[in-house]
Amino acid sequence: MTSTPQPTLVPFIPDNAPFSDDQRAWLNGFLAGVYSSAVPAIAPEAPPTLKIAVLYASQSGTAEGIARKLAKELKAKGHVASLLSLEGYTPAALAAERYAILIASTYGEGDAPDAVQPFYEQLCLEHFPRYENLSYAVLALGDSNYEHFCKFGVDLDNKLTALGATRIADRVDCDIDLDLPLATWKSTLFGKLNEIVAPRASRPASTPIATSLPIAARANTSAPLHNRENPFLAPLVDKRPLTLDVSSKLTLHMAFSIQDSAIHYEAGDACGVIPQNDPRLVEEILHKLNFSGSAPVQLLKVGATTLHDALLNHLQITRLTRKMIEAYATIGQCHTLFGLLIPEQQSHLDAYTSDRGLIDLLLDYPGVLHDPADLVAMLPKLTPRLYSISSSPVAHAGEIHTTVAVVRYRSHNRERGGVCSTLFADRTPTGQSLPIYIQPNKKFRLPKQSDAPIIMIGPGTGIAPFRSFLHERRALAATGRNWLFFGERSATTDFLYRDELESMVTDQHLTRLDLAFSRDQEHKVYVQDKMLEKASHFWKWLQEGASIYVCGDAARMAKDVDATLHRIVEQQGHLDPAAASEYVNSLKEQHRYHRDVY
Repeated sequence: MTSTPQPTLVPFIPDNAPFSDDQRAWLNGFLAGVYSSAVPAIAPEAPPTLKIAVLYASQSGTAEGIARKLAKELKAKGHVASLLSLEGYTPAALAAERYAILIASTYGEGDAPDAVQPFYEQLCLEHFPRYENLSYAVLALGDSNYEHFCKFGVDLDNKLTALGATRIADRVDCDIDLDLPLATWKSTLFGKLNEIVAPRASRPASTPIATSLPIAARANTSAPLHNRENPFLAPLVDKRPLTLDVSSKLTLHMAFSIQDSAIHYEAGDACGVIPQNDPRLVEEILHKLNFSGSAPVQLLKVGATTLHDALLNHLQITRLTRKMIEAYATIGQCHTLFGLLIPEQQSHLDAYTSDRGLIDLLLDYPGVLHDPADLVAMLPKLTPRLYSISSSPVAHAGEIHTTVAVVRYRSHNRERGGVCSTLFADRTPTGQSLPIYIQPNKKFRLPKQSDAPIIMIGPGTGIAPFRSFLHERRALAATGRNWLFFGERSATTDFLYRDELESMVTDQHLTRLDLAFSRDQEHKVYVQDKMLEKASHFWKWLQEGASIYVCGDAARMAKDVDATLHRIVEQQGHLDPAAASEYVNSLKEQHRYHRDVY
């Protein structure tokens, strides 16, 4: 006898719930999707017949790394895979492709990476040819902390569809913790590719077959000794405030020893730190749920551990996401939370999740969770924090320095703080070790010519990579001129690295130093205002081959600086807006305009 499969019981919104018929239908559809979703299995290996372009738009290297691994996997499956950056790539070249896979990072406030903007602008021209012969897939990378999450990937996907291209697989939008969505997307993609080549399985054996990477080539692609999955426990050897006690904020200089490691970095790279949540917040969550911290739980890639360890070291508990609300509402059948998930209520959902964390959800909607397994299943992975390195590997051998603004604020009647910055400030004494790794930033490098002038614009902690640049150029006896625009609130309390910078001005290593302290006068002054004040000199440096570097806030500062740069080029170069934009784009193409913004 064979048993009859039992249907899965799916929770549903009853007719007497306080929703309209349309809203109830949407929510019931959502619940059905939650309970029926599963990661698709990878289809069987298919004959190797497809020529596929793997294209990436990367700012810090994450998209490039994914694209490289994907190209190798495609080659291992027998496909002919080419790997190309969208920097310098043309829409005409894309139109010539039959199959393309695009890994697209969103940068700043919903933009394409700087070097990829010319490609996207050209793609958006109305008269451009259509793509009826192109089949493609997009993986979008982003950070949900930003308002325009994965916007460039979304825009790119929509634009290609509008131009007549056909999706091989639906786009997936990945947050910082991208392992599971990336695996799901690749599984679906490989299955779809196998479906495409399946009708060709009967081709003669003489059909050309692509080979995988030679053994020698594969040997050169081994992972670094220390990375995100295998960080180095670096002792903290120095921690000191860069701001005075009377300042309205605290900024720290942190120095880690890497003497006993194989870690290597370059000026312009970032230091990744694996953070730990506040133990007091973890205890409050356990107490509210009446869960034992010693309760056993299972975590993806970690395995068996305790609930306390999971909440302390592995899971995100300080902010809410849509997926967390979805899971919590489904477990508890919370009609109020279901109401926030209706598409028309997105603004209300955003308002609720803003500046709230797991503890707020437990307090506002108590009595929902009764099993630790449900709790860990709904929480995202605790992700590393990246800090621009403020040291030079030549001048500060054996050490990595970072410049950290400690985040503290009060919201919804609770004192809150940044996960990693408060870990530094409150719970990491000198001598203690923290897990770190290097995140290369190949798009933010000093000019290869040691005599090339550079202009650095970095308010607040944006000064970090420029301290690295200045010490690096001094240690290497570079002869190029150095100009720094630095801004903060007050010269008296917030002049970061003041002694170092003033000393470099005195010995003329720092050719020019322009300062913008916004609160030291009645009207606020910012770095872009100082740029305009020195517009003629700024233009002269550009004409003499200077490279521009910008580091700091993407939402306002970087946009204001970019607008000011265009204005200077217009005024000093006597150009119209279109010609000024073309000039700025040429700076990017010549690798003379670099931005590291967040």
